[in-house]
Amino acid sequence: MVISIGITGLGTWFPPQRQTADDLATLTGIPAAVLREKMGIVQRHIAGPQHTVTYMAGQAAQRALAMAGVPPQRVALVISHGSEHKDHLVWNAAAKIMHDLGATAAYAFELYALCAGAPIALHTARALMLADERLEYVLLAAGSRENDLINFHNERSRFMFNFGAGGGALLLQRGAAHNQLLGSAAITDGTLSESVILTTAAVAPGEPAVVGEVQGRLDVPDSAAMAERLAAVSLPNFVRVIQDAVAQSGAALADVAFLGLTHMKRSFYEQILAAVGLSPAQSIYLDHYGHVQSVDQVLALELGLAAGKIKPGDLVVLAGAGTGYTWSAIALRWGASRP
Repeated sequence: MVISIGITGLGTWFPPQRQTADDLATLTGIPAAVLREKMGIVQRHIAGPQHTVTYMAGQAAQRALAMAGVPPQRVALVISHGSEHKDHLVWNAAAKIMHDLGATAAYAFELYALCAGAPIALHTARALMLADERLEYVLLAAGSRENDLINFHNERSRFMFNFGAGGGALLLQRGAAHNQLLGSAAITDGTLSESVILTTAAVAPGEPAVVGEVQGRLDVPDSAAMAERLAAVSLPNFVRVIQDAVAQSGAALADVAFLGLTHMKRSFYEQILAAVGLSPAQSIYLDHYGHVQSVDQVLALELGLAAGKIKPGDLVVLAGAGTGYTWSAIALRWGASRP
């Protein structure tokens, strides 16, 4: 008997404060039109002091549980795949999310793959659930506020100016007949492992070096080398993981109806879609949210459903890439499984 694992609930949560392109233009010196049209930042959400990573992930998780109609006591495992810029360092954020939800029968751990985390977390959870019949419900939750760690006067970190804050969650069910997880794929290019790191050199003059418990700001020590390497490998690697995830699902690229991509500059987003034979009508561009690390995939799924771009029976692919540098993708069949 083949056991299926499916998404039975999903949710997102974003802090109410927003920064528009005009606001960012003042901070960065980049014209608002460039921010909107080229960098894809119409607005982004900004977390307040009370909006910790676990708080935002927990708020999203509550929505996912409510959508599914599943009480937290039935969750057997909580996986946090969100930011390492979290409430505390050297600390298990998943345990706090579990506790706040009242998931008293669960155990909890973290899985960290930066902005490639969501597809990898889904694949990991699926494998665990297939191996252990006790895991009827598994909750994946993520929160991010990486925008705290950006110096807007540092040109080397310009591609990270799109960072925003928020939380996302997915509730998986063992034996689900709907929204079944299928094939997945991932690639890591270790030559880029230290391309983006925290440095004190990236702290703006007059700013405190420490944010929360983190010292420094996100920086790209050798931006020219990173740009050259990414230009050579990023598009082929995105295409490869998408193709591989679809192939592992027993399907072809022509079968894909919707692609949920992490946020990036508009031209590269359109380039990826074209490379896999899809159009913008078969995706969602996250220009009203920015890049919220591994929350992007559940957000794209939620927005795609709300816009009517995902219909029962559709083959959906969720894909992302994170510094390190890892590309990942997972396919799922939305709605009831096919006979």
